[in-house]
Amino acid sequence: MYVTARERQILEILLSSEKEMTVRDLADEIDVSTRTIHRDLKDVEDILKNYDLSLVKKSGVGVQIIGDKKNIEDLKLFLFKVDHNQYTAEERHVIILCTLLESVEPVKLIALANDLNVTIATISNDLNKVEERLHGTGNLSLIRKRGYGVEITGDESAKRKAMSKVITENVDEYELLSLIRENIQKKSTPSDSISERLLGLVDKNNLLIVERAVDDINRELPYSIADSAYMGLVVHLALAMERILRGENISMDQHYLATLQETPEFKVAEKILDKLERVYQKVIPTAETGYITMHLLGAKLRQDKEYFIEDTGMQDAIRAKNLIRFVEKKVHQELSDNQSLLQGLMTHLGPALFRIKQNMGISNPLLTRIKMEYTELFSIVKEGVAVAFPDLDVPEEEVGFLVMHFGSALLNIHQRKPMRALVVCSTGIGTSKMLATRLQKEIPDIKICKNVSLFDMQQTDYENYDLIISTIRLPEIEKEYLIVNPMLTEKEVEKIKQFIHQQTKKKLLEIGDYQKIAQELQELPRELVAENMNKLSRYAETISTVLAGFTVLKNDQALSIKDALSETCHHLEIKGALLSADEVLSDLLEREKLGGLGIPDTKLALFHAKSGAVKDPAFSVYALHQPLATKGMDQSEMEVESLLVLLSPESIQHESLEVLSQISAIIIENEQSISRFESQDEQQMGKFLAAKLHQFFQEKLTELRSV
Repeated sequence: MYVTARERQILEILLSSEKEMTVRDLADEIDVSTRTIHRDLKDVEDILKNYDLSLVKKSGVGVQIIGDKKNIEDLKLFLFKVDHNQYTAEERHVIILCTLLESVEPVKLIALANDLNVTIATISNDLNKVEERLHGTGNLSLIRKRGYGVEITGDESAKRKAMSKVITENVDEYELLSLIRENIQKKSTPSDSISERLLGLVDKNNLLIVERAVDDINRELPYSIADSAYMGLVVHLALAMERILRGENISMDQHYLATLQETPEFKVAEKILDKLERVYQKVIPTAETGYITMHLLGAKLRQDKEYFIEDTGMQDAIRAKNLIRFVEKKVHQELSDNQSLLQGLMTHLGPALFRIKQNMGISNPLLTRIKMEYTELFSIVKEGVAVAFPDLDVPEEEVGFLVMHFGSALLNIHQRKPMRALVVCSTGIGTSKMLATRLQKEIPDIKICKNVSLFDMQQTDYENYDLIISTIRLPEIEKEYLIVNPMLTEKEVEKIKQFIHQQTKKKLLEIGDYQKIAQELQELPRELVAENMNKLSRYAETISTVLAGFTVLKNDQALSIKDALSETCHHLEIKGALLSADEVLSDLLEREKLGGLGIPDTKLALFHAKSGAVKDPAFSVYALHQPLATKGMDQSEMEVESLLVLLSPESIQHESLEVLSQISAIIIENEQSISRFESQDEQQMGKFLAAKLHQFFQEKLTELRSV
């Protein structure tokens, strides 16, 4: 059956809408006149007849497709698989862009026109749009000469970045994942869809080889990678391998490459490329290892309760705190004590700041919707970002992700959760948290037990959940699930409520005894309860150890920071917290060499270390007799009056790390907390620290009770 590009657009729009749409709405969506839509609707009705579906037209209301659900699904499947003999203007722009990026020589306009079944005049107009897209890249240019053809010029790294970006922005994540998992290769007939055209730029076999290499090494990383970043890395590597095999290599500044070589991610990148070198029997330049390292650093998805004092986490936390304070003043809501918000921002900020500094770019498919539905909040967060990060040009895509974190915090309410639900998202932690919070707000009957990514679904026992809600199609999932937009529309809320009602009726019919249902809801696996009790015990033990050992030292004889640290370490050794004061002192001084430890805009410096010579977690303060000069976390010179010393054993339980992470957060929580730690008053500091850690323990108790 022949379907034009515009007919396909009309069908897809109507099939995705659960209410009537006016002809004006359709015309605006597709960017044509209402007269054109009226003419196309006649052909659309003929297509619908083939599937026993009807186009209902209500005067003054709009048009809607109605019919049997199975027939509607069959039509959707047909549109997914259909050979697209015509492309929309936007699809043409994407195809032309990728064709020119891939080509190693100029392309004739007649060749593009024949390929896309349009006139040369149309191609010339399309090229104007393509040129507009390239303006934002900075390093790429469109060259057009009569009799010569058209080509894109620029350095190899910019071309690869542009190709990878256009693929990940325009290819459905499920299609890309399916291709990686070899499902698409099982299609009996080749497709000419926009997704297939774009994926055709990447050899399927290369994709499979690269994905396996990345997946093998991914398990060695101490953190997980967001799905979208994982797939972006795979696409980038597959493109890189194809272009390397063609002799098109990239270069990198040697000084910056040397910096990357010091990171743990560089070792992981080397292992990935070592596997690929053995497969392809091809030497891969060191610069490629550097670029993969950048991808890994930009894709890092830190664990929610990560040890803030690791890496540059404290500096990021300070900026996150400044952003939170700015937003809370604007929205008149208490946000500074919201640890979930801080942890979420910290999870996102580390990789985001790296991407921004390296000009790597990021795609946010929800940006338009976020700006539309959270207009005021978006403006506030954007303004706050400019204040908190004055030295960076933060793109709106990144601001959009931050808005989702704040939106989640502002939507959060007291939860009632009699139902167990699994939320599946693929665009990152912010998306899943936003969706989970909206669900809790709109449907109090839902208990959000777990947020997982598409890749995590393979290791998740989803049969244990009453409800599965996803933002994407899920491959090979037999259990019924609901697909919703991450922003969750009112229609989707009603759909979920209806689904829950139907599920409840089914359970009542199956069991026939409400008391039995109530009894089952109260039961919990003994292994889960035992593990939660162990977690609480580890939280309590660490808090108890830290509070019992907390002390403020003072000595008029300490003339340098090294002297003060030495005295602190020997004091802790006498108390039994350290095995060797000298070894820990050496570790603290080595850590100082990596970067400043002074907390900007305070009189405090946070010295920290993980050391094999630390026996028990410890937190102490050394009150200096006179201010001493040191370097701040922002690399500025500053004077400090108190040294905060936070120490962790080399091997430590995750819950203990969370407690130490919490102490890091407490120090910079707000002006009051900074003032307390600047006071040099042991009693005042001790009471404040105890109150905050007690609050943290109560939150953990509530959190584990709800699981």
